Amino acid sequence: MKPSILITGCSSGIGYDAAHGLRSRGWRVFAACRQAADVARLADEGFEAVQLDYAAPDSIAQALDEVLAATGGTLDALFNNGAHACPGAVEDLPTGALREIFETNLFGWHDLTTRVIPVMRAQGHGRIVNCSSVLGLVVMPWRGAYVSTKFALEGLTDTLRVEMRDTPIHVSLIEPGPITSKIRVNSIPYFERWIDWENSPRAAQYRGKLLKRLYESRGPDRFELPPGAVTAKLLRALEAKNPRPRYYVTTPTYIMGALRRVLPARALDWILAKG
Repeated sequence: MKPSILITGCSSGIGYDAAHGLRSRGWRVFAACRQAADVARLADEGFEAVQLDYAAPDSIAQALDEVLAATGGTLDALFNNGAHACPGAVEDLPTGALREIFETNLFGWHDLTTRVIPVMRAQGHGRIVNCSSVLGLVVMPWRGAYVSTKFALEGLTDTLRVEMRDTPIHVSLIEPGPITSKIRVNSIPYFERWIDWENSPRAAQYRGKLLKRLYESRGPDRFELPPGAVTAKLLRALEAKNPRPRYYVTTPTYIMGALRRVLPARALDWILAKG
């Protein structure tokens, strides 16, 4: 029988590539998306597609029930991936914006994970892989909402991995830097809904920096890699006999991981402030 995996955030980017990559590797892929139209599109591509909205507990429960019904109650692996960003200076972030992004980027992941763990315990094995970011290691200006969810995810995942040491369930993090995706475009509605930038004391900085980055397509970032680079590390986390706690992807993640270990805080702040 093919090993089974539930992958979230499969509408585009990392999740979409992972779904295709694992299917070609011989995995039985359950591809989850938030929007019904994306679920239908993936079903047309031959996937067992389910609708899953991290911000809706009922949606999480129903999606997992559909997967388990299809597999006879087992699931070999879970790849938590779906997330969004809400750009803006921390002083301009309403608390509601943070609540919203934590529902999707952390609380929903935790809800799904804790529902899957009993399944993996019962079957005697399992892999849980969470897609974090270089921004789970270091910060960057204008990204406080996203950074805070990834820092929280790192801590929650590390704790879970340590707690799972006495079980047959392996837990890993993948930490990509710049990857080709729609995260910038998809963040625009959240920025427009939550950030009153025109009345911010940083309005000039928004005009000079963030708005250009958000609304102007400038081509790939330096060191940007295609989503297949993440899929390659995901396969290692899923298929290695003893998977690593962390898998770095892209040069910036390796650099920032090293700088965080060796530089004093003020020196690292000076580098990160340059964006």
